[in-house]
Amino acid sequence: MTPSVLTIILNYRTPELTLRAAEAAVREMEGIRGEIVVVDNGSADDSVEWLAAAFDARGWTRSGAVTFKQTGRNGGFGAGNNFAIRAGMSDGSAPDFVYLLNSDAWPQPGAIRRLLDHVTSDRACGIAGSFIEGPDKTPHTTAFRFPSAAGEFEGAVRTGVVSRLLRKSVVPLPIPDRTTRVGWVAGASAMIRRRMLDEIGLFDETFFLYYEETDLCLRAARAGWQTHYVPASVVTHVGSASTGMKLWRRTPRYWFDSRLHYFVKNHGRAYAAAATLARMTGAALWRMRVAVSSRPLGDPPNFLWDLTAHSVRGILRRPSAGNRPPAPPAIAEKTE
Repeated sequence: MTPSVLTIILNYRTPELTLRAAEAAVREMEGIRGEIVVVDNGSADDSVEWLAAAFDARGWTRSGAVTFKQTGRNGGFGAGNNFAIRAGMSDGSAPDFVYLLNSDAWPQPGAIRRLLDHVTSDRACGIAGSFIEGPDKTPHTTAFRFPSAAGEFEGAVRTGVVSRLLRKSVVPLPIPDRTTRVGWVAGASAMIRRRMLDEIGLFDETFFLYYEETDLCLRAARAGWQTHYVPASVVTHVGSASTGMKLWRRTPRYWFDSRLHYFVKNHGRAYAAAATLARMTGAALWRMRVAVSSRPLGDPPNFLWDLTAHSVRGILRRPSAGNRPPAPPAIAEKTE
């Protein structure tokens, strides 16, 4: 029997973009055994009514082309996707693969099929990610090495000689032009083997937003599964439509919480402290360069201060679901 795929699109206050993602998914799932589920992740706006009406108007609800569910709360990216994965297919069965598609991402012709063909042909592959480009065709970096203390320093100091010396620790990878094993891929378009999830578990819901797919890929690697980047699968992605990352005037606490939780969980408190010190040192050196040059800072305002303050508080206690911040604010639909 051909493998089944459960395509999950998570909506958080981006109904128009979500509808466009669903339209692309319906087209690209044609001929693939599986289902599409759109999950509203506690938007608390008019998303539910708007999307339900749009799905009805297209006949998707009646035909079963798209199932619409509500989490009832915004527990973050991982929690929203876990909700759909646990629910499984409409008949209660578990899919062979789970395909995650961001609400602001649209698979190009053949994108889903190419990921599916790859993961079914390579049994070592537990996760496969697409080539991501913006609406203007600008490639997005979505293949990475795992974060490390050395990588934190390199990414913060932004100096050519340091990057050359620490080239094996640079987290963003040059965009591969062929299918390549990588550390982790962004979750905007990712095919995940369900059998692997049965073995390693679902997303860690302590991560409200950011680092959740990094953690999942690391757990997969430690269990012997590989993550592959598949450039033949092309997906257009607006980027940060529901989080407003490109418009941050201050880095939100949930980003710092997720970063700290990743390092503490996977490497221990001492290493987390070392990684943070490395980033703070690199950031301080970079600011010295900025002060004597015309270079833009490139960080949200007060980033170094916020990182320092969060680290002083956070190293002594592990972030938990109980001290997560409220959901990120709604962001208007963006087309950049």
